[in-house]
Amino acid sequence: MTALPPPSKKKLGLVIDLDTCVGCHACAVSCKEWNAGGFAAPLTDERPYGEDPSGVWFNRVHSYELAPEPASGGCGGAPATAAQPAMTLHFPRSCLHCEQPACVTVCPTGASFKRAEDGIVLVDEDKCIGCKLCSWACPYGAREYSAVEGVMKKCTLCIDRIYNENLSEAERQPACVQACPTRARHFGDLGDPESAVSKLVAERGGVDLMAQLGYQPTNKYLPPRPRRAEETRAPAPPQETLDPQALPTVLRWLDKVLSR
Repeated sequence: MTALPPPSKKKLGLVIDLDTCVGCHACAVSCKEWNAGGFAAPLTDERPYGEDPSGVWFNRVHSYELAPEPASGGCGGAPATAAQPAMTLHFPRSCLHCEQPACVTVCPTGASFKRAEDGIVLVDEDKCIGCKLCSWACPYGAREYSAVEGVMKKCTLCIDRIYNENLSEAERQPACVQACPTRARHFGDLGDPESAVSKLVAERGGVDLMAQLGYQPTNKYLPPRPRRAEETRAPAPPQETLDPQALPTVLRWLDKVLSR
């Protein structure tokens, strides 16, 4: 089985804001477009225009309808919680580049590995035998099997972009981050407490996905902010009424003409 390197000081990863994600799938499409010719290429599709299409996608976006929650009174001195209306939650899912990735430790050939220099988890397709042990071990469903090539594939954090010195500094970020229209995705070093992404996680209470499993994912999710129920919103301001007789003569005439 594959051994893990010592914990790296640098931990590159994503911070995904569930409050601003609108489920547009721009991240998934841009990821597919870039990686179809990048480090993990090709990302093959089978029967893309048939009745049962399938293919390799490193990013997938799931949408959930959350039921409304009634207000509850605090007990034991706890503050009361306001009523929460029903809402749609869009949940992007990709590899979380865990600190303790089970997908790596179960790999019998060393094809799945974690980089010591930045913590990114990758697949060496020349060593992969397509046994799918990594996909069974990953609790996040982030591994993708290419039936055409017979190997496993996954998110690479676009290493061929983030380290590409031929690109401008602003473009050296994953394709999904570059394409997000609502800036719901952020990229940086989560091992540096002074980085912009680390500060964002601290300010917004970013969380690990299924932290109880102990895999220590590098990627973080920012929870959606509470919504106000309709009845708790401030009343709308009264509408202004217009007295036609108070208008100048020209405007009274114009109002009369347009009202016919």
